Amino acid sequence: MVFIPQFLSRTALLLSFTVHLARAYTNDQIAAKIDKGTFQSPSALLRPRFRYWVPDSSVEETAVRHDIESAAAIGAGGVEFLPFYNSGGVLGGAPPGDDWSKNGFGTPASNRIFQAALETHRDAGLVMDFAIGPNQGQGVPANPNDEGLQWDLIPVSEAIAANDSFHGIIPGWGSGDFLALVSAEMVSSENIKNTSFSSGTRVASYSRLILKENTLADRTSEVSPGGHVSLAFPPNLHSTRYRLFAFYQRLTHAKNLELSKNQSKTVFDNGSYNVDHFSARGAETVIKFWEEHILNENMKSLLTEAGNYAWEDSVEIKSNTSWTPSLPSVFKEKYGYSLIKYLPLIIFGNNNIAIQQSEPGAIECLLDNPDQGVGFVNDYRGALVEGYGQYLKTLTAWVESSLSLQMSAQVSYNLPMDMEANIPFVNAPECESLGFVDNIDAYRQFSGPAVLAGKRVISNEMGAVSMEAFRYMISHLLWSINSAVVGGVNQFIIHGQPYSGKYWSTTWPGYTAFSYFYSEMWSDKQPAWNHGFSNALGYISRLQYSQQTGKLRTDVAVYNKQSATDFAFASSLANLTDIIHDGYSYSYISPDNFDLPHAYVRQGILAPDGPAYKSLVIPNTANVTLDSINKLRTFAESGFPVILSGGDPSYYMTGAASEKGNFARAIALLKETDNVYSAANGEIANQLSSLSLDPQIRVQSNGTWYTTWRESLNEHMDFAFIFNAGEASSGHIEVSSDKRPYVCNMWTGDITPVINYHNANGKIVIPLRLESNQTALIGFNGEIRDRSNSILQGVQVPSTVLGYKYSATSSQLVDLHVAAGGPDTLGGKNHSAFWARKAASSFPITNWSLTAEHWAAPTNISDASLVASKYNTTHQLSSLVSWTEIPGLANSSGVGYYSASFNWPPRTGSADGAYVIFPKITHALCLRINGNDLPALDYNAPSIDIGPYIKQGQNEILAIVPTTMWNYLRSIFDQIEMSGLPPLITIAYPGPLPGLVQNGLRGTVQIVPYVKTVVAA
Repeated sequence: MVFIPQFLSRTALLLSFTVHLARAYTNDQIAAKIDKGTFQSPSALLRPRFRYWVPDSSVEETAVRHDIESAAAIGAGGVEFLPFYNSGGVLGGAPPGDDWSKNGFGTPASNRIFQAALETHRDAGLVMDFAIGPNQGQGVPANPNDEGLQWDLIPVSEAIAANDSFHGIIPGWGSGDFLALVSAEMVSSENIKNTSFSSGTRVASYSRLILKENTLADRTSEVSPGGHVSLAFPPNLHSTRYRLFAFYQRLTHAKNLELSKNQSKTVFDNGSYNVDHFSARGAETVIKFWEEHILNENMKSLLTEAGNYAWEDSVEIKSNTSWTPSLPSVFKEKYGYSLIKYLPLIIFGNNNIAIQQSEPGAIECLLDNPDQGVGFVNDYRGALVEGYGQYLKTLTAWVESSLSLQMSAQVSYNLPMDMEANIPFVNAPECESLGFVDNIDAYRQFSGPAVLAGKRVISNEMGAVSMEAFRYMISHLLWSINSAVVGGVNQFIIHGQPYSGKYWSTTWPGYTAFSYFYSEMWSDKQPAWNHGFSNALGYISRLQYSQQTGKLRTDVAVYNKQSATDFAFASSLANLTDIIHDGYSYSYISPDNFDLPHAYVRQGILAPDGPAYKSLVIPNTANVTLDSINKLRTFAESGFPVILSGGDPSYYMTGAASEKGNFARAIALLKETDNVYSAANGEIANQLSSLSLDPQIRVQSNGTWYTTWRESLNEHMDFAFIFNAGEASSGHIEVSSDKRPYVCNMWTGDITPVINYHNANGKIVIPLRLESNQTALIGFNGEIRDRSNSILQGVQVPSTVLGYKYSATSSQLVDLHVAAGGPDTLGGKNHSAFWARKAASSFPITNWSLTAEHWAAPTNISDASLVASKYNTTHQLSSLVSWTEIPGLANSSGVGYYSASFNWPPRTGSADGAYVIFPKITHALCLRINGNDLPALDYNAPSIDIGPYIKQGQNEILAIVPTTMWNYLRSIFDQIEMSGLPPLITIAYPGPLPGLVQNGLRGTVQIVPYVKTVVAA
């Protein structure tokens, strides 16, 4: 082994922290002075929270307090308080005996439970997020005539025979408030049947009309107050027909809480209405309700003490066309021409493009020009962006000014607009693992604008998976979290925690949000809750700490302008495989983000006080706006490299016909500008290298490793996070840093100097071996040049070294833990170490005894408040297999207590201690050796030094391994009731239930003896 002394005081091993305010208040920037806690013990603000589903306000206050305290006890920082109402009544109305007008959102009963939740958070030192409305927070109870409610645009169309005229009442008169009448000549029409779109969605049928652009006419002024119009159409030689399009706007009266009373005595008798999301008026309706029905002085005080984020879910409102009455004026002000005669073009594919993907509209109108009218549709969507931005800004300003809190929302996706445009306008923009399908590239589309805007938090609703209720593994949760982190996310709201008490017409295991459709129902009714879940939450907390205490530095910005962001993220936006392979980090930004305060160039770096981009790449697949080219030239003229990849990009169509003619000239000028370069597909990394632009963390491995780099603000510790997204692999990273590296163990909180690294060409080179899905966190701390306290550095470390431990008395002495194995060839000049003793060989642990603690329904299955009825069975195992393969356990769930023993020391070879190596942990595992609880294990490389815990003679090992609850629940599924109904998955999917889950401890457990070798500086 070769060591090089490094000079660093032992006191530098400890991070120094300054405790600031307990909450962030209204400062959403990365430099906000908040109480972060420490890496070992992050503050509540930096810990994950659970989305907490409260069925309605009839619940027991004591149970709500218990649930919050239970979440805190296992390491959560609080909950996101969500009054659920069976998904707003979509999954069934109020159960028999309940009354949602009495227990609705904002009622005295609702406020009582809301207050209790806030008090519990305050008393426990937690922070609470809360929905701004019931269900997903898309609206509030309101007067049905409130003009701040959701609007719709209703199109009604009628064909006019060739060479004919129209005299009479316009089509659809009375369908709503009359907005406009448009006529156009039809070039052609066809019926489209059973077609598929790029997202994979199939649409049964619709009509496609090709309209002659120069015949589009606004006939609104010709319509009488009674709806009558007389129109004559010019004769033509081709016997083509004209078409009339009448447009009406009306309130949808769509609800996010379905409820209707015969007599409406209060605002709560009608449930809750969706509000207008495309103007400030919708936000004003929400604000008015809160101020009139919820915010007394006591509630405001509690929110100040314990509140964190006011929150809204992804927008899941339905319509014919996304609309607000102010849209035409917003459009005219933004683009300088009227939207009215182009209204036929927007009536297809401009509702909720996610949840209405198979219902885009009955008629698709295209123009007979080269872009088929796409430019006008793009402009309409740009006006929607403006209106939605007004909604978000109004809500955010109120939350900040009236509550001294911050606003979080799942911004824009699902809606027909560029997602990236409005992300900066809430304090904590949020995405989700379900909608983003764990797609790292998709996350980078979301995080780029947020990081450029300086946001401290990019949040994620984490862990919703279809048909995985009570089946979902913690290892899957962690994989999803790691994928999101390398995509730029740094906060997780875990989906979710249900109310655990008694509820109307609901059997054990209790209230189940989404009626068993989606994972997961985390609570103490899950065996893992008190048997290992805290280890995973500790990992997530420390990971969040590392990602929230510094700026996310990103190597490359990628230009991305979308008319409507693909809700399925089904296709790649660019060929970036070469920069991924070399370890360049990247994120996407839209030209809508170019005017953000941080978007300026200094010393050749874009956003030097934010992501600090070294270059911007424009893929040939990108659609570039004419206005943005001038901004790109300004960036380049300031010394910032811009790279066109794979050829010239395309033009982002607008309704301004003159722009397209100028686009080619503008691109030519851009390419002639200093610091603008062209690269072939797959050659971006080579172009960056030729400009001496290295990645912050260069990756050299035989796998696919993703990284993030968080640069310290005032904690003096930078963090490199590495995630192996593929199979087990090895290699090294080259980090551009002059600080000393430390292993930061996210499972235990320990921080230990890295001994296996070297310096080369001004970079720190660190070898790594990572199992599939394994992560590493390496901290970089400033050096103190104190030669009396040097710390060892190993240039090469043999593969037989299992671990190491610094002497308690001197940082110049290290105990290496060396296992049996062949010699490694080592080179170097400073130190050489040769193993004087040979370690004993490893051996498996066999003949396990399993005590299975069965968790079953209570005798009275109607009592949903009980955790479980428990009883034990014992099983002798010659090998470790799933419970599904053990007689008597196939349909069982609970906690497995796996016990075995081994004699120490081994009969042959030397041994100063040993490591125990487990198979990968799929759900949870707690370990005891001779009655001693051991620290948490890395799920993907579960190995730990048990030397301090073993003794001569017989040693007892106990592995406590919980299962999911599904295998038992599916065996009694016909007995389960939720809110007076059977689980809805049995109705929606009448086929077989999801199959059994592989549970328990599976594989081989090894004991690996080691000998200690002391190495001195």
